[in-house]
Amino acid sequence: MSTRKHTALPKAQTLIEALPWLTRHHGRTVVIKFGGNAMVDEDLKAAFAQDVVFLRHAGLKPVVVHGGGPQISAQLDRHGLVSEFKAGLRVTTPEAMDVVRMVLAGQVQRELVGLLNQHGPFAVGLTGEDAHTISATRHRPTIDGELVDIGRVGEITAIDTGAIRALLDDGRIPVVSSVARSADDGHVYNVNADTAAAALAAALGAETLMVLTDVEGLYEDWPDSDEVISRLTAGELEKLLPQLSSGMVPKMQGCLHAVRNGVNTARVIDGRVQHSILLEIFTDEGIGTMVVPDGTEGGPA
Repeated sequence: MSTRKHTALPKAQTLIEALPWLTRHHGRTVVIKFGGNAMVDEDLKAAFAQDVVFLRHAGLKPVVVHGGGPQISAQLDRHGLVSEFKAGLRVTTPEAMDVVRMVLAGQVQRELVGLLNQHGPFAVGLTGEDAHTISATRHRPTIDGELVDIGRVGEITAIDTGAIRALLDDGRIPVVSSVARSADDGHVYNVNADTAAAALAAALGAETLMVLTDVEGLYEDWPDSDEVISRLTAGELEKLLPQLSSGMVPKMQGCLHAVRNGVNTARVIDGRVQHSILLEIFTDEGIGTMVVPDGTEGGPA
C-alpha cells in the first residue's frame, strides 16, 4: 500500500501544479496552429489530438488551424506540377490551387478530424470559405522593389467568426483549413496558415495563440547560440523581426499581430516534443517562446 501511495504522489503533484493554469484558462479560447513535424509523425499526431481533446475536457475552447506544405508538395509532384517559391511563398497557379484545396480540406483536415474524433464527437472541419470565415484578396509581394504576381496566394481582408463561435458554444472543436474566397473576384486563395491562425485568434479574442514549429522556440543569438528566449514583449519582438530566418517570420509576425490585437499571449512551441501543448499551458516552466503585449513585464518567465 505504501508503495502505491509513493508512486501515485508525483501524479497528484503534477495535477495540482496545473490547478492555477486550469483556473486561469477555464472557458477561454485557445487557437493552435498545427504544422511541422507534429503534422507528419504518427506518434506526434496522436499526441497532438490527445492534447487538444484534453484542453476541451479541461474547460478550454480549442480551435485548430492547419496548413499542409509537405503534403501539398507531394501531391503537386504526383500531378506533375512544379513547386516554385518566391519571397518564401508558394507560387500557386489555378491548377495548383485545385490541388492545395483538395489536400488541405480533403486530406490533412479529414485526418485531423478523424484523430480528434477517436476521443468523442468533437471535431468539425471547415475551411476559410465556409460561412465567410476568412476572406482574402490576391497577395502581390514586393521582390527587388517590384510587385510580383504569385497566383492564387491570398492576403486576409476579413474574418467572420460566426460559424466558429457557434461550434465552440456547442462544445465542438473547429478544425480550419487555411484557404479563403475573395470578395473581389470570387476565386479561392491559399492563405499562410500562421497568418490565418493569428487573424482568427485576434478576431475570437482568444486567451492565447500557440504555433507549433520544428524548433525549440526563438533563439537568443542563432546560429552562435541555441539559448531560447523564453519570454519577450511585442516591442522586443518587432526589433528582432528583420534578423529572423524566413521560415520564422510569418510565425513571429503572427504572434506580434495577435498580442497587438487583444490576445493575451502568443507562443511558439516545439511540435517535436510529445504533449508540448499541455507542457506549455499547464506547467510552471512552459517550453518555447512566449510573446506578451507591451507594458507586460518582459525578461525571463
